[in-house]
Amino acid sequence: MLKRYIFWTKAAVFFQFLSAGLHSISFFVSPDLKNDTERQLHELITTYHPEMGAGFHPSFWNLFTALSACFPLLCLLGGLTLGYLLWKKASPSLMKGILAINVLIFGVTFVVMALFTFPPPIIVTGLIFVTLSIAYILTPRIESVI
Repeated sequence: MLKRYIFWTKAAVFFQFLSAGLHSISFFVSPDLKNDTERQLHELITTYHPEMGAGFHPSFWNLFTALSACFPLLCLLGGLTLGYLLWKKASPSLMKGILAINVLIFGVTFVVMALFTFPPPIIVTGLIFVTLSIAYILTPRIESVI
């Protein structure tokens, strides 16, 4: 079982969905502001709208929210794509290519998370990257003729 790329691909899909779900929780939880400095910073982030040219003037909270929405969407895209290909029993050669793309994208995502975030997203993104890498390595290069 652990030597089959399908097992590791399913594990990667699971971690992609888990990561998307966990990261989406942040959209429903209010920040816990503990002191005046945090309240002042939150007030500035949510209400200050700098002019960024061409009539574009979002708050930093708007920019943060837009970027924060991209991570669960990336995980959903990866998970749904791989899940669909598994469901359709795509050929190993096709899966190898799609897994290579996923390894590249989630490898870069893992480095960015490791540099700029905190342990939970680093751990889950690392699990995605590792399971995708193992699935890629275990996927046969050519299809065997039966």
